[in-house]
Order: sequence, then C-alpha cells, then structure tokens
Amino acid sequence: VQLQASGGGAVQAGGSLTLSCAVTGTLDLINTLGWFRQTPGKQRELVARAMWGGGKKYADSVKGRFTISRDTTGKTFSVTLQMNSLKPEDTAVYYCNADEFGSGTLWWGQGTLVTVSS
Repeated sequence: VQLQASGGGAVQAGGSLTLSCAVTGTLDLINTLGWFRQTPGKQRELVARAMWGGGKKYADSVKGRFTISRDTTGKTFSVTLQMNSLKPEDTAVYYCNADEFGSGTLWWGQGTLVTVSS
C-alpha cells in the first residue's frame, strides 16, 4: 500500500486549504483512512479519520472547521481533508494514514507542510 499526499501550502489565518491523498496498491483490507499532523518536538496527533462503515472522528481542535471525506469506489482510494477557518496553530506537517482490518498494520504518506500565518 502506498499513500501520496498533496495540497499543502501557505495561507493566512481564516483561509482554506484542501489536502488530498491517493492510496494505491492492495486495498482489499483497508479499514480506516485518516490525517495526522506533527509539529517539531511534539508527537504526531490525530486530526481526523474516516472509518470503513462511514463513521468519522475529529480532534476537538478542528471540529466544525475541518471535513474529512473518503472515496473507496475505484481501484485507487483517496482521502481528502477540507480545512476551513485555518488558524496559526494548525501549522504542521500533515500525514495521511491508512490501516488494515484485523492486523492493525499502518501505512503513512510522505507528509505535506501546511503553514498558517497570522
């Protein structure tokens, strides 16, 4: 399984960005697709995740501002993070993530930098 993230960049506070992640490979057992973020000196933290059954989970800090969506209908899956009302504290490297049913195996994209200026 390979994940390729795109869409990061620089934006002013209050602006919007959309992150996309293409998921390829053997996808039969893919369960959850999600986004995490990390800043220097801190642990990687969950931003949002979209479960196989349609459920979604968001970090409290992004609820009402970010929306995650997934498309698993084709040979390539995708997961998108629409980020609105961005704040300087959203500045981080964002990583897309997938996990596998049963085994809990995790795969990560390469990370894309989001910079929000005040």
